[in-house]
Amino acid sequence: MAMIRSFVLPLSLLLILAASSAAVAKLEIGYYSKSCPDVEAIVREEMVKIITAAPSLAGPLLRLHFHDCFVRGCDASVLLDSTKGNTAEKDAKPNKSLRGFGSVERVKAKLEAACPGVVSCADVLTLMARDAVVLAKGPFWPVALGRRDGRVSDAAEASRELPPSFGDVPLLAKIFASKGLDRKDLVVLSGAHTLGTAHCPSFADRLYNSTGGQDGLVDPSLDSEYADKLRLNCKSLDDGGRLSEMDPGSYKTFDTSYYRHVAKRRGLFRSDAALLTDDTTREYVRRVATGKFDAEFFGDFSESMIKMGNVGVLTGAQGEIRNKCYVLN
Repeated sequence: MAMIRSFVLPLSLLLILAASSAAVAKLEIGYYSKSCPDVEAIVREEMVKIITAAPSLAGPLLRLHFHDCFVRGCDASVLLDSTKGNTAEKDAKPNKSLRGFGSVERVKAKLEAACPGVVSCADVLTLMARDAVVLAKGPFWPVALGRRDGRVSDAAEASRELPPSFGDVPLLAKIFASKGLDRKDLVVLSGAHTLGTAHCPSFADRLYNSTGGQDGLVDPSLDSEYADKLRLNCKSLDDGGRLSEMDPGSYKTFDTSYYRHVAKRRGLFRSDAALLTDDTTREYVRRVATGKFDAEFFGDFSESMIKMGNVGVLTGAQGEIRNKCYVLN
């Protein structure tokens, strides 16, 4: 079986943090030790195959986990398909560009073959997000398990609850606080933008005015030279077919270069640029951007991911264990 190499904080410290946070959420390290003891090895083996074949999927799989946890908690509600009487989260406007659903089903099928009806889709997605980061040369953190799958998925809720790419720090901090996450979590988890790409409409309003023109610089918080480069790829406000790297030159590798871009006013989204407008977030960006605190950021990211992975989880007899992640049992 292929091995995952990673940068880690002392595992003892992460285990203490994960166990403490999990206890509040009623999750456990080793939750499946008797019912499906190879769960992490199975997920890891399949993830090695997935990311080896398509390294650019690391970012989308991490994003799937984010978008799941911010709506109804980490309950795999983002994976459910819409039905005749219900428009599900995945069809909400902010989720239209989500990818990786097929990979989740692929991993879930492997687990169903080994341990039928045991491992939840919510746990599968949480483990996949962690392994995506590790395989992109990022940190490892222990994942407490025992999440159950939700039975409700509502596009309207997703549109209301997800942090918008145009958000300023007060708005984003309010949304994060509603999930039990603070300003440090906000700036640390924004570092996930080191992985992946974005469709032009999600940031083109920084490049063009409402009539499609480019007289002057529409968003003065964006470096003008970088804006010119972005316009070469994104030709208009609604150029939906084109993608831009969120961390230019490093979008398949989990590292700290994102913060160096943000510090130079070259963050892709308004929410990235906003990190320079708040004392707490600006100080963190500038500190990590020096390149001297990579290990500290990796540790911080691990801690914030543990916190986020425990948001609003269903446990015990709540929810269900879906047989297929895209449909209720």
